Amino acid sequence: MKQQLGFSHFMTNKYWVIIIAVFCSILWGSAFPVLKVSYEELGMAGDDLSAKIVFAGMRFMLSALLLLLIVFFIDRKALKISWRQLPAIIGLGLLSTSLSYFFFYNGLAHTSGMKAAILNSSGVFFVVFLAHFVYSNDRLDGRKLFGFFTGFGGIVLANWGQDASLTFTFTGEGFMLLSGLAGAFGTFLSKRLAAKIHPFALTGWQMLIGSLLMLIVGIPNVAPNAMTFTTNAWLLLFYAVFLSAAAFALWTSLLKYNKAGEVSLYKFVVPVSGTILSAIFLPGEHLSMNTVGALLLVAAGITAVNKKRNKAPIMIKRQTKQEVYK
Repeated sequence: MKQQLGFSHFMTNKYWVIIIAVFCSILWGSAFPVLKVSYEELGMAGDDLSAKIVFAGMRFMLSALLLLLIVFFIDRKALKISWRQLPAIIGLGLLSTSLSYFFFYNGLAHTSGMKAAILNSSGVFFVVFLAHFVYSNDRLDGRKLFGFFTGFGGIVLANWGQDASLTFTFTGEGFMLLSGLAGAFGTFLSKRLAAKIHPFALTGWQMLIGSLLMLIVGIPNVAPNAMTFTTNAWLLLFYAVFLSAAAFALWTSLLKYNKAGEVSLYKFVVPVSGTILSAIFLPGEHLSMNTVGALLLVAAGITAVNKKRNKAPIMIKRQTKQEVYK
């Protein structure tokens, strides 16, 4: 009981919330250049959907096992889930891992790392828009609408080519937007389930189920020499495993003890770090005026949709939290 109280206090401390949220966002931002480099290192064909599904399945399977092993040694009772919870966990695995990362991995192969980092932030705006219909106390207002349109304006600008025309493909930019949409639905389901399941265990189980689905679909169709694992490829895979396990577990913990909108504020760091790291580590990618402008609009949009109005909502939030965890 003391451990749980300590953990919840840690996850609601405003300074630690900021530090953990920013840390998670930087980890997610680093995924864009890491995966692009991994494709090259593995010798993976750009149009090989099966290979990307299998690679993603391997990553999340290892991440899930790592998380579940940690929970086993810390609090093995937390691993228990009921049969009634299983359908929802399967749905979460399908949304947050299988579908979201099917679109993410394949979309990333058909667009630049910088553009993908900006497009992937669409998930935040989908959450804000859909929350209007999911939660009675999280309605759209002028501030959120401003942030919503500002953010999507940045996404449009990111796709605006040098010839003053939109450069958009369904399997590239379209897949990145679908990844954000699937992740948005997963956010709502994750927050509901985290109220009764330990966040680390929930993340581990949903990743395990989601990765199993990806491997079942991908393995029968993958070619024998679709991937060549070099030493660098293994190192990149292990880093991707770490970032998934750490970022998802910590983020799910933040969602359990804080409002989704308040935590999502710090996701503006994802496109910023993803864009900067892509420009540093990916050959041929460099910051342009369009990219910088798009980045500023997206960051401003994410900040606007999540900014607190005044102190009154904070008092209401704390009162509600006390009632929930009595």
